[in-house]
Amino acid sequence: MSTVSEQKPTSATQRGISTTSVHAGEARQKALDSITDPIVMASTFTFENTQSIIDYVEQKQERGEYGRYGVPGERVVEKKMAALEGAEEGILFSTGMAAFVGLLNAKLSSGDEIVFFDECYHRSRDYCRTYLSRFGVVTREVKTGDYEAMEAAINSNTKLLVSESPTNPHLSIVDLERFAAIGKTHGVETIIDATLATPYNLQPISYGVDYVMHSATKYLGGHNDLLAGVVLGSKEQLADVRKLRGIMGSINSPHNCFLLERGLKTFELRMQRHNANGMAVARFLEDHPRVERVFYPGLESHPYFETARSQMRGYGGLVTFEVKDADWKETSKIVDAAQLCRIAPSLGGVESLIEQPLVMSYWERTPEQRKEFGITDNMIRLAIGIENAEDVIADLTQCLS
Repeated sequence: MSTVSEQKPTSATQRGISTTSVHAGEARQKALDSITDPIVMASTFTFENTQSIIDYVEQKQERGEYGRYGVPGERVVEKKMAALEGAEEGILFSTGMAAFVGLLNAKLSSGDEIVFFDECYHRSRDYCRTYLSRFGVVTREVKTGDYEAMEAAINSNTKLLVSESPTNPHLSIVDLERFAAIGKTHGVETIIDATLATPYNLQPISYGVDYVMHSATKYLGGHNDLLAGVVLGSKEQLADVRKLRGIMGSINSPHNCFLLERGLKTFELRMQRHNANGMAVARFLEDHPRVERVFYPGLESHPYFETARSQMRGYGGLVTFEVKDADWKETSKIVDAAQLCRIAPSLGGVESLIEQPLVMSYWERTPEQRKEFGITDNMIRLAIGIENAEDVIADLTQCLS
C-alpha cells in the first residue's frame, strides 16, 4: 500500500494543466488499490511505536498526527494546487476568508502596516479596517492601479502589499510585474488574491509575487458544493502560516477535501467554458441598448484590457454591468426576471448566478460608503457558469426586455 510520503507533486510546467489537475500530488498506487484517494474519517492517527513518533516530529515522515493539523486527503489537494500555481507549497483552509485571515495573522504584529489597493472583496476590507486595527495594525488604502500612491504609502513599518487581480466586482487588473517590483525594492512581501483569475488564467508567482490566495469555493471546487481556501508560496515563507493554522484549526473536513480534489479533475475543461461564456456574454451586453457600461477585462473598452491581455490566458466568467437610466428598483426587476440564472452570491460554479451588489452585499452601507466602494444603484454582477452561452444570453435578453 502506498503512503502519503510516496506522493510526489508534478509541475504544471512539465505537464499540461488537465494532466496536472488529474494526477499531481497523488500516489500512483493508493490504499486498497483505489483509483481515487480514500476519504479518511479520523480525528487522530496512531503511531506504531515511539521511534515512529520521533521520526514524525523530526519531519522524517509526512503523515497525520491529529485532525486539527490536517487530514491525509488535504495534502493531496495542497500539492495539486501548488503544482497548478507553480508554487512550492500550498496550505488549505476552511474558507477563502480563513486563508486571508490566517496569512495576515501569521505575518503581522502590533505596529505593522499594510498597503491595500482599494477595490477588493468587502469582507477583506472589513477585516483589515475593523479587526486588525484593534490589534495595532494600520491599513493604508490607495486607489487601485495607482502604483505611485502605493509606493508613497510604504514606510519602515510596512510589511505587506495586498491586492486582488482581477478585482471584485470591477474586474480591474494589476500589473503584477510592477506590483512585485515595488515590494522587492522596499523589502515588503506581496499578496495577490487571484480567485477570479484562477491558476488557469494567471500565475502571479511567476511575476515575483510572494503569496497567492484563492477562495477554492469558487472555480477550483467549481460546483457550489464546498467551502475552502488556499494560500500558496514558498515552503519557508509559509511555515509560520501552517503552524498558526494548526493552532487555529481552520481546516477542511475529509469529505470537503475529497470534493475539492474531484472538482479539480475537470478544472481546465470548466475554465475553458467559463472563459468562452464570459466573453460571449460580455460582448452581448456591450452591444445591448439597455446597458450603460460593462466591466470585463477581455473587452477592448475595459481600461485594463492591455494589461489583462499581456498577463492572462482568459478572463473568467464574472461579468459586471450597469443598466442605463435605471434606479435600484428598476435594476432589481431585471434581476428578478431571471429564469435560468439563479439569484445568489458567489461565483465559479457550473450554474450561472445573478445578483445586485447594492442589495446582496452593500445594503447596510450608506450611500457615501457605496460611492467610495464604486457600488452603483444600477449595477448587476453575473457569474457565468458552464451552460450553453446562447441559453444564458437568451435569459439575459428576456431579463433586459
